[in-house]
This record gives sequence, C-alpha cells and structure tokens, in this order.
Amino acid sequence: MFAIIDIETTGGSPGRDRITEIAILIHDGLSVTERFSTLIHPERYIPEYITRLTGISNEMVETAPKFYEVARKIVELTEGMIFVAHNVNFDYNFVEYEFKSLGYKFKRDKLCTVRLSRKLLPGKKSYSLGRLCDSLGITIEGRHRAAGDAEATAMLFDILLAQKSQHPTYRKQNLQDLTRTRLDSVKEHLIKKLPEATGVYYFLDKDGRIVYVGKSKNIRRRAFSHLTTKTKKTAQMLGELHDVDFILTGSELIALLLESEEIKKLKPKYNRARKQSEFSHSIVWFKDDAGIINFRIADYGSKHQALQSFPSFFTAQERLRGWQDAFVLCENYCSDGGEGACFYLGIKKCNGICCGEELPDVYNARAQKVIQQFFDPNASFLLVDTGRE
Repeated sequence: MFAIIDIETTGGSPGRDRITEIAILIHDGLSVTERFSTLIHPERYIPEYITRLTGISNEMVETAPKFYEVARKIVELTEGMIFVAHNVNFDYNFVEYEFKSLGYKFKRDKLCTVRLSRKLLPGKKSYSLGRLCDSLGITIEGRHRAAGDAEATAMLFDILLAQKSQHPTYRKQNLQDLTRTRLDSVKEHLIKKLPEATGVYYFLDKDGRIVYVGKSKNIRRRAFSHLTTKTKKTAQMLGELHDVDFILTGSELIALLLESEEIKKLKPKYNRARKQSEFSHSIVWFKDDAGIINFRIADYGSKHQALQSFPSFFTAQERLRGWQDAFVLCENYCSDGGEGACFYLGIKKCNGICCGEELPDVYNARAQKVIQQFFDPNASFLLVDTGRE
C-alpha cells in the first residue's frame, strides 16, 4: 500500500519554513482508494513570492488547522504505507520535521517518482512534475497546490506501475528496490557507524587522513546522500573512503560553527574553499528628510547601516515582513512603496504614518525597538540551545 503525498510550504527549508497545505492519496497498487487534503496554518508569515507561486495567502490559512491538529490523521493514514512523492525527500523531510517538533518520531519507507521515472521512462527532457506530466498527457488541475499535484503524481504512478510490469529488467523487482541507494564499493557498515543525530562527520582515507568534513541534523542520512551524488569529485572521494568518524554537537548552530572551524584548520581534500562572504543582502536603516526611520533591503556592503545580513533577498524580505507585523511598521517605510496610504493600512496593520494619521515620534519609537535589538549595550550574552545530552 502506498501513500502518495504532496505538500506546499512557506519556503524550502524544514525547520525555518512550515507546511501550508498537505494532500494524501492512499493507493492500493491498482487505484486510489482514499483522499485527504487540507490547508494548514503555518504559524508564520507566508512570503508574497510563495503566494504568487501557490496561490495560498495568509488570509486563506488564518482559520486553517495547525499541524498538530491534523497530525494524528496523517499518522493513521500513512501507517504501514510507503511514502510516495515526486522528489520525495523534500516532502518527507518537511513532514518528518513537523512531527519532530511535536516530539514524535515519524518514520516511513520512501519511494521517489522522480528516480523511478528516470529508470523506467528514460530519455525525457525534464523530470520535473509539470514537464513530465505534459510529456505523458497528464493534465494537472491546480499546479502548485497539494491536491492537484498529488493527483497528477498518482496518475504518473499508475503509468510507472504499468511500465514496471512490462520492463524486462524491473518487472520482478520490488518497487522499493528500484529507488534504494547503491552503496557501490563503499561498505554499508561504515555509514551505519554514524548515528542519526546532529553533529559533524569526517571521511577518512586508508592512512587516517581526513578527506572530507560535513555537518547535519542527521549525519547518517547526510553521509548516505553522498553515495547517490553522481559527480566525478564525489566518486573520487568515495573511492578513498576507508573509515568515518563523528562528533555530536546537540545543536545545529554548534555543528555549523565546528564544521567551519574544522574545514579552516584541516583543509580537507574534498571540501570546497568557502567564499569570502556568504551574504548577498542586508536590512539597512536610515532617517529620511522628515526624520522618519526607514528600513530597506540592500545589497550586502551598502553604505547605510546594516542591522542584519542574509544569504538571499527572499530571506531578508521574510525577516523584514516579520518586523512589520510585530512592530506595526508601515509598508511605505519598509520598501520603496511610494506615497499615500500603504497596503498595510488597508488591512489595519499600519497606524497611518503614511497618510499623516500617526505622529513621526510615535512611529519612530516602535521602529527604534527593532534597531535596539542589534545594539545591546552589554558586551556578553548567554545563548540557550539544545545540548549534547
């Protein structure tokens, strides 16, 4: 039995981003026998570019259930099922993280229709869901919505099942075997020495030299992922792999810092040299001619005073949107929104500084609270995070 699943999210990173919609189709190997779909309140702001892509807005999810309210239903529907999705790791990792945040360990066997399509339908120009379905005559009703994409994946799955039954190589194989990771010449027990925990892992050659350093919230899964990466450099690294080692850190932040230090110190053969800067944009602030505090997203290194820097425009935009909501900031003074009443005033999230209904000093007092977050007069601070134990 299979659970064909598709989700929509607020972005691409589990943990930072959250699920906004989920659809689950139960497939018995012949046809879909049960359907479930719902919007989910992500408990965070949905960026505008995500709304443009999916059509799911903050207003749409305002009364939707939160993930914990549908978690039991998801567990019951997928119990004993194989988790099927197009690019399965994306959907699975988000669902797994949502359950992890609730203290529940969600584990299901996985099957990826992208990988299966590459094996059973070779020669396609693209294996993205939209283009692959176009090439097969499958119409997607509601692209980038969970139910529409799940239904299309189910129709694709039917084609793959039929193709498998006729394929001379694969017809006697179990579907899970088709997508299982190949270990090639690397012994499975090496990778299994790594725990499913947060930390830093090391690949060692036959002389005990560290040739690669990596970090992850799940170092065993991350190490296994190298085995499916088909590049010349990765093949060379795996050819030299003779042993593994690891350090558990408890916190992903400490893992990131330790990995960075180890790469600088050890200079492993197969780690890329880090760029001078991993930031591309910053949120800056200044006072305009009227003395009103403005916030803007600028290129990294802008002449204005930066409050915080980010790896992309979109992550900076998400943070600024969060400040707007939390501190009731005006859209016109957080972007090049122009003059007159801003959009936020219309939805009662601005107090009217943009049209003279609020005094500049009152508005600046709130904006100053944002700035003060980054100018703490105390030189020392305590960071509370997950420990090793």
